[in-house]
Amino acid sequence: MFKSLMKAPGNGTKRSHGTNDVSLLVVLLDTNPFFWSTASLPFSKFLSHVLAFLNSILLINQLNQVVVIATGCNSCNFIFDSSSVPANPNLENGRMPALCSNLLQKLEEFVTGDEKLSKEVLAAGIGSSLLSGSLSMALCYIQRVFRTGPLHPQPRILCLQGSPDGPEQYVAVMNAIFSAQRSMVPIDSCVIGAQHSAFLQQASYITGGVYLKPQQLDGLFQYLSTVFATDLHSRRFLQLPKPAGVDFRASCFCHKNTIDMGYICSVCLSIFCKHHKKCSTCGSVFGQAQSDGNSATDRKRKTPET
Repeated sequence: MFKSLMKAPGNGTKRSHGTNDVSLLVVLLDTNPFFWSTASLPFSKFLSHVLAFLNSILLINQLNQVVVIATGCNSCNFIFDSSSVPANPNLENGRMPALCSNLLQKLEEFVTGDEKLSKEVLAAGIGSSLLSGSLSMALCYIQRVFRTGPLHPQPRILCLQGSPDGPEQYVAVMNAIFSAQRSMVPIDSCVIGAQHSAFLQQASYITGGVYLKPQQLDGLFQYLSTVFATDLHSRRFLQLPKPAGVDFRASCFCHKNTIDMGYICSVCLSIFCKHHKKCSTCGSVFGQAQSDGNSATDRKRKTPET
């Protein structure tokens, strides 16, 4: 009976789900004040769209679970977990009152604490959010759910990102992406900023998630409900949007800049934009780099005379 529920992911372990349509949705909410101070969509209106979307997820199936992680400039933390909210029969209109009151209270406390940490940071332009930290927290929570028993909802991560990518987080973000891929946890991405996110493009592509950049932010709830509200079982029957292209460029380990070509350490695979005598990550000693001109000269010297 239970053999049909068993599923073997790529790491060789067996996992099972209670039903195909029960979901565990972990939402990463971007609260970067540097971004929202210049965004075309006010944060209050954005939050109203998100709250309506979360409430719809809980109403689709009473076994669905929603977890919200706030992502700030210097910190990230859990601000809502539907499994910890006690069911109150006196509440009307579903779980919306409890969801709003608990989430908004925790969100206000988080934003206040994150702003205190941001006062000592002088950001040039719009600073990046701590995406790597929130992804790690989401994966840790999902792994804890995996260990609770053989039957658990199907997990997925939804990133609501507006801030630009932080190249200094490249290594940590890629480690989180590969961990999600190994755990068979798709990462969905909804980018509300002016530019596309190379990090989230790679995350959705590698883990089999959905990447979307809405054109009309006033209709954000429609995008969320039609694209990201569907469970993993129903997605195989739908034509979900696909990105036109994926930016696979990496960031160098020395200056944290996005590069097209660089030098790679053959031992630890660290990436550098310039040649170094020694790898700053593993300490391996590199050989002397040769230019194209020197290589051509050496080839001429080795060519036998006729």
